[in-house]
Amino acid sequence: MYKRIYVPVDNSAHSNRAIEAALSIGKAFGSELVGCHVYAAKMHDYRFKQMEYSLPEEYLEENELERQRKIHDSLITLGLELISDSYLEQMKQRCESEGIPFESRMIDGKHHVEIRRDLEKSGCDLMIVGALGLGRQRDSQIGSVCERVTRACRQDAWIIKHLPKKDEPERDTILVGIDGSPQSFGALETALTLAKQFGKQVELIAVYDPYLHYMVFNGLVGCLTEKAAKVFRFEEQNQLHEEIIDTGLAQIYQSHLEVAEQLAAAKGMEVGKMLLDGKTFQKIHDHARKTKPWLLVMGRIGLHGDPDETCLGSNSENLLRLAECDILLTTASVRPELDVRAEESIRWTPQAEERMERVPKLVVGIARTAILRLALEKGHSVITSSLLDEAMARFMPKQAPMDRLAEAVAIGRAQEHAVAVCKGCGLTANEPDPAICSVCGGKRFEVLTAEMVESLVKAEGGATDEPSYDGRKLRWTEESRRALRRIDEAYLRRRTKARIEKSARLRKLGTVTLEFAQRLIEEETGLPFGGTPENSASDSEPKTDPEADGKRLIARDDQHNPLFSAFDWTEDAAARILRVPLGFMRDRTQARIEELARERGGRQIDLEQVEAGVELGLKMMVEMVSEQNAGSDPERREAPVVAPECPAARERAFESKTSHHEEPLNEVSQMSELAAVRMLLIEKRDAGEE
Repeated sequence: MYKRIYVPVDNSAHSNRAIEAALSIGKAFGSELVGCHVYAAKMHDYRFKQMEYSLPEEYLEENELERQRKIHDSLITLGLELISDSYLEQMKQRCESEGIPFESRMIDGKHHVEIRRDLEKSGCDLMIVGALGLGRQRDSQIGSVCERVTRACRQDAWIIKHLPKKDEPERDTILVGIDGSPQSFGALETALTLAKQFGKQVELIAVYDPYLHYMVFNGLVGCLTEKAAKVFRFEEQNQLHEEIIDTGLAQIYQSHLEVAEQLAAAKGMEVGKMLLDGKTFQKIHDHARKTKPWLLVMGRIGLHGDPDETCLGSNSENLLRLAECDILLTTASVRPELDVRAEESIRWTPQAEERMERVPKLVVGIARTAILRLALEKGHSVITSSLLDEAMARFMPKQAPMDRLAEAVAIGRAQEHAVAVCKGCGLTANEPDPAICSVCGGKRFEVLTAEMVESLVKAEGGATDEPSYDGRKLRWTEESRRALRRIDEAYLRRRTKARIEKSARLRKLGTVTLEFAQRLIEEETGLPFGGTPENSASDSEPKTDPEADGKRLIARDDQHNPLFSAFDWTEDAAARILRVPLGFMRDRTQARIEELARERGGRQIDLEQVEAGVELGLKMMVEMVSEQNAGSDPERREAPVVAPECPAARERAFESKTSHHEEPLNEVSQMSELAAVRMLLIEKRDAGEE
């Protein structure tokens, strides 16, 4: 795949690892390696000449000054050449021991200028460079030489960001960003070749952004004149995005993932795929930080990039700075056979072409690709207006005309029906009991009922209506409002609030709970709930000393989330509490368990105490739901629901019912299970059973 690999060296930690990576790739693909070191003798000579006037008088005599100049030339120029030769000699010896052809380059000049110039005429098709050099500082993200050369080069660029710790196991995943562009499919092809050669697995990630327009509108509403606001028609704009564009984008990006999956299958490889919503570079960065891939592979430019320009796309440039894993920015451009066949074999009627001219320029490429794929799937060779209507129905579903849609989404309407949220992509289905997700094809849904939401509202101190910028109301629980107010910066608080509002609308939710708001607050602020910035440490440890409040690290769950406590926990007790869903559910359960331990006067928490604390929490929830039900149904006020006589049996039954899920249930899921238990108890009571 790669014939000549270019490696700038400077004996820094990142540079030395770049050499190791180049040796591995060169050996795998039979490549020739080119090592280069640039030294700045001319700069030193210039600086010395500038400083001559400051020399003591005895050194300013002509003969002595000439002698000093010769000494400087011999020490600086010759010395720097010897240092460069030493750097390159080490790389040369490594190549000889591995049987890899090697060529060395020593150049005097400005580092990034000379490397770019030499790289252009080197005939290399891959550059491997350390993100940081000898000038690395504590807060450095990327060195100036690496950044400038990577921006301008026309070759694939592999940037070394991760320095493995001692005895750290080698990572096994290649993460590939997919946006439907030929460059992203080219990145996929490169990743598949590397994965086969090095025995890695491949994961695909696609991100679409349904939040941008909402936050822009939210910021505009206070700036526009009354006349401009009427012309802009915020409410209709929002409905257009929420009911048509957002859902359509989700389905189109999912189709990009499926095409990429087909490309991988054609090469005999299975891949994982993930669709996320949010800002592209931020979501990829968050996912990479969490999963720690061996390599992140992306095209130098994306869907909206100009192929004639050499600069990086905005997402690639942001990830070049932020990614904590190695990143490979590729130049390959691949058009899937499906899209090639569609472009070559399918024609458009004049009426269809005319309709496409009315599509916004920003999404016309995405829409055209989706329609061509649909036509090929249906076996059509000509795209007509009727086929466009079918594509709109699939990718941009509408249940009613816009005027009736406005009535359906009435301002301040509470959530009256159950909604089903896909566990795969997080989007809400149009039907309350769907069989399959129309976006990702998933079959696992989480059903949220009005009863469940009201139970959470009661547990979180009630709810208050909060109007959004377009007049529509959304209920916020007291705890979720309190969490939002903890953001000190006003602009960030407004931005986060808009993001939460939009996310709730996407999921057809009428109420914002603490759990729902907490995740988005953490994403927008970069702060764990009540904690410190995530990027201020390499792991999830708090920056404050755990011993400061008497707590210490007890254990971690499967996602490496820590359990801190001032008590001693037995191994089985710690394992049990870590099975409680992360968030305020686990925090509250832990607080109850530790309170029981204080009442008993012990310093060690065993499994029996944990079970008692969990049971107490379940009993409180049963009573809470029972009280709410009794308050709304006079016939049941005198007959409260009674917990089963055997708490441990109920707990085991509850766990067995949830064990089939592929991921831990959140608080709302547990309330759903609890509601089922409650209904079973009511039925038994009505039947006269014990």
